[in-house]
Amino acid sequence: MRGKDDKMRFLLEGGVIPVIRAKSEEEAIKIGEAVEKGGIKVLEITMTVPNALEVLRRVAEKFSNDILLGAGTVLDGETARAAILAGAQFIVGPCLNIELIKVCKRYSKIVIPGAMTPTEILYAWEVGADIVKVFPAGNLGGPSYIKAIKAPLPHILLNPTGGVNLNNAGEFIRAGASIISVGSALVDKKAVAEKNFKELTNRAAKFLEEVKKARASLKLNQKQG
Repeated sequence: MRGKDDKMRFLLEGGVIPVIRAKSEEEAIKIGEAVEKGGIKVLEITMTVPNALEVLRRVAEKFSNDILLGAGTVLDGETARAAILAGAQFIVGPCLNIELIKVCKRYSKIVIPGAMTPTEILYAWEVGADIVKVFPAGNLGGPSYIKAIKAPLPHILLNPTGGVNLNNAGEFIRAGASIISVGSALVDKKAVAEKNFKELTNRAAKFLEEVKKARASLKLNQKQG
């Protein structure tokens, strides 16, 4: 993955961004390893993880070119720059911050700012978002909200986050989501506490399968249409 376009293709093809919130550097790395074993080659380390920048550096060094590493819960341009210098290839924010987008553009990194309303989503796209994170998707009406947004704004790539689980992952994709982000439904707190990382590996594989099936059904419907 040399350039930004290659990384965008890689990110979108995978279809799932695991959101990693951990209590320590070691825990975050263990979670990353487990998810990667399940087939997900994308990791989002949130800035709420203790020593998050050091975690990014260590994960970037450990996985090298095997995964696409991102930083999440980034609130401003300064933090975005620090995360990029630590190894992040994409930046995710819970809300819309113009400076954050500018910094990512300056460094040719993928930027996924958060938005909620149609006005915010369109504005985020117009000021440079590569993908728009729709947050909190579960509270907004789930897949039906994504479908409603895509009707007037079909050109905008949407990333629903919050409330995404195995039961609705495929629905979000069929509703028009380009990629989904998954937190506790994938990185299960109980499994992590019990160091049952195999459970995370199994869940990662299941989420990928749900996305794959949903995309296959969309292609079939398009052919039949």
